[in-house]
Parts: sequence; C-alpha cells; structure tokens
Amino acid sequence: MIGVIATKIVQINAECGVGSTGKISVAISKLLLQNGVENYVFYSGNHKSRYENGVMISKKLSIRLHQILSRIFGDQGFHSYFSTKKMVRMIKKIGPDAILLHNLHGYYLHMGVLFRFLEEYGKPVYWTFHDCWPFTGHCAHFMVEKCQKWKDGCHHCPRKNRYPYSWFFDRSRDLYGRKKELFTSLEDLTIITPSEWLADLVKESFFKNHPVTVINNGIDLDVFKSRCSDFREKNRIGEKLMILGVSAIWNYYKGLDVFLELYKRLDPALYQIVLVGTDDEVDKMLPEGIISIHRTNDQTELAEIYSSADVFVNATREDNYPTVNMEAIACKTPVVTFDTGGCKEIVTGGCGVVADENTVESLMDGIHRVIQNRSTYVKSCELRVKDFDEKKCFEKYVDEICR
Repeated sequence: MIGVIATKIVQINAECGVGSTGKISVAISKLLLQNGVENYVFYSGNHKSRYENGVMISKKLSIRLHQILSRIFGDQGFHSYFSTKKMVRMIKKIGPDAILLHNLHGYYLHMGVLFRFLEEYGKPVYWTFHDCWPFTGHCAHFMVEKCQKWKDGCHHCPRKNRYPYSWFFDRSRDLYGRKKELFTSLEDLTIITPSEWLADLVKESFFKNHPVTVINNGIDLDVFKSRCSDFREKNRIGEKLMILGVSAIWNYYKGLDVFLELYKRLDPALYQIVLVGTDDEVDKMLPEGIISIHRTNDQTELAEIYSSADVFVNATREDNYPTVNMEAIACKTPVVTFDTGGCKEIVTGGCGVVADENTVESLMDGIHRVIQNRSTYVKSCELRVKDFDEKKCFEKYVDEICR
C-alpha cells in the first residue's frame, strides 16, 4: 500500500473504459481503489460504460446539440451548460480532495462553468494532456500543418474544418484567449503528459508557469502478451510476412495512404498487409489484397493479431504516446514507426526502427531491417515490455495525486 493523504478523487474524461484515455482513467481508478481511495470517473454519455465507478454526465442528445452549435458558431467547449452544472453539483456533494482531468474536448463540457468551479473549489487539480487541445485555439494536433501560432495566440486556423469542426467561423483567436484565461486561473494546477515530447510543447505554451510532470502510459500485460492463435490460418496468410497496422480511425493523419503505397511496392507473394480498426467506408478505399479487420473491443483477440504479425507499422502523422506501439512490442512484434510525437520514446532499446524520414521509403527500409534480423528485435521487445506495465506506470498517479 502506498501511504495516501487524499481519500476522495474525481476524474473527468470523455471516455470511461473504452478508447485509450478511457482505459487509462479506469486503470488509475482501480489502483486508487486498491489504495483505499474513494474515486469516480465522470464521463461523456457518447458511449455506455459498465464500470461501476463511472458516472455519466451528459446524454447523446446533449452531445449532439453541442456538436451542432459548435459547428455553427465555432466555439466547441462552451456549450453543455446544464449538464456541466449538474456535474458540478455532483462533485460538490462528493467533496473530492483532488480532481484529475483528462480529455475535456468531445462536445460534453462547458469550460467556463467547469473552470470557474475549479477556481472557487480551491482543491489541487491535475490535468493529463493526451493531445495539444488545451493550449490551442482550436485543434488537438498541429504537426501536419507545422503550425506555431499556439505559442503566442492562434488565428486564421489552418484546421478550422477539421475536428472540432467549424462550418462557418474561425474563432481560434477568441477561443485561445478564453481558454488561456480560464485554464491558467487555477493556482494549484499540475500538468501531466505521457511523453517528453508533449511536455516540451507545454513548456512553450501559456501553461509554461505551471509544473509539468511526465507519466508514461501503460498497458495491461496480462492481456497484451505473445499469444498463439489461428489468425494466419483463418485469413490464409500462410508463410507470408505479415505487416500489421492498427488504429481506431483510418485516414491520412493515421497513414492510410502510406499502407496503400506499401501495398503497391511490396511483393504480394511475400508480404501480407493487415489493417485493424477499419469500417465499411475504409473498405471501399482498400484493394482486395489488404486484409481488413473492423474495430474490435476484444483485447485478447487484438493481442492474438499482434502476435501473428512479423512487423507492426505505425505510419501516424500526429500522435502523443501511441498505445498501439506498446501493445505490439508487448506481443513480441517489432515496431517500425514514423518519428511522430512520442513514438520514438516507446521504440527504444532495439525493439524496432524509427524512420529517419517520414516517408514510405524510410518505412520500407525499416521493415526490411527488422525482417532481416527479426530474432534480435524480438529479444529486445522481451526486455522492453516490463516498462509498459500499467500498474507500475499508473502507480505514479497515485503517488503524485495522493502524496
């Protein structure tokens, strides 16, 4: 048991038990419970959660209304007034000793209501940044556009028509100012990032006067480990070299076009590309030679697919500290990845290859390097995986919040 001071904690996140941040919030919650800390995860009603300590704070109709209003007026994060007020009343009733924030975007919260409450409440607030949204005037990522406006004041946003979508107005300048005023109003605020890469960005943002600590994400090593399965047999892969890609969403930003190009360049008699997390729309863009596996919530099945692959390829063009890289390595599958966000912080110690340049050619070079000496890379994966144990990673949250 870790010696704790705080006896009640509240987390707020867009997800609970599903998706990467939803799994993280539940893993932290369970560790807190094990250490005798009463805690709850408040989450968006955009999906159902079976987690007993999860508290839904907005329903799908409210979320849909928030989406429509923010797309019309361009002010995502400043609707859902009544559901946020309801959440505040519930939090006051619980009386937590500290509050841990995760993803606040997602059309389910009113930032003004939430942060005025946090300022008045006066308890310590910890905020895990899973992307860049907290310190920009609009977007969650800006790597592809190489935008630097977030450093001193957003305007003329190049991603106005990307999530969070705005049909008519560019409100990035106004939202940057409103977010800066609200978010920096908290005296006792600690920023947590999963990667050193994101921590460095935070130190250049309007949060530069707040403490920043890095706590890497972790995964469940009881689930993600090398597993035997008949995946290759069922999909008639045979002795081909299996190249795997996994993503919750497939588009340009996640490198779908890269896999299409890899398919053209790799000999189909020797290589088989498998993409997991696709849907009917993505299937329309894929050639018949690429095996498409629609999104699965069965984590054991996913681990079996990772274990069946010879190489895991992550061609993401925007990311923070991608869970998929850890999951592949834990299943003893070497990773070849673009040098995006915190990707290279995961792929260390010889467990894969970080492409020198974010090009198809550099990925192909990495794939060939892994294939040529795969046993050595697999051994490195076996050594690296101990660092991904979610219990050890997320115990740092307990230490940080409950000290």
